[in-house]
Amino acid sequence: QAPLEESGGGLVQAGGSLTLSCTASERTQTMAWFRQAPGKEREFVAGITWGSASGLLADSVKDRFTIRRDNAKSAVYLQMNNVKPEDTAVYYCAAKVNRILRAYLSDADRYGYWGQGTQVTVSS
Repeated sequence: QAPLEESGGGLVQAGGSLTLSCTASERTQTMAWFRQAPGKEREFVAGITWGSASGLLADSVKDRFTIRRDNAKSAVYLQMNNVKPEDTAVYYCAAKVNRILRAYLSDADRYGYWGQGTQVTVSS
């Protein structure tokens, strides 16, 4: 089994909703979502640590997306509401066995595991 398995991507109309899921094959303290649009660099979307009541969201999505995790399932979910065409990207799940401090959740280099990515396309 791959360390991380993502699901939930697809085509959605602007203003709609989508939920991405990621399941880890082992227990991880920190899980996050990053995304990469064509021609752009990978960017942080949201991250959360084990036992945290709330995660950290990028400014561009904090009013529209939420992140939560299910520790019993070693899973993390990204609820995407009111999506916009600029949300179109490949979304990657990332995880680290150890805890990453909140201030560094957006640092992609700190994550040891990455999923294959799932495409999200928002039509206008």
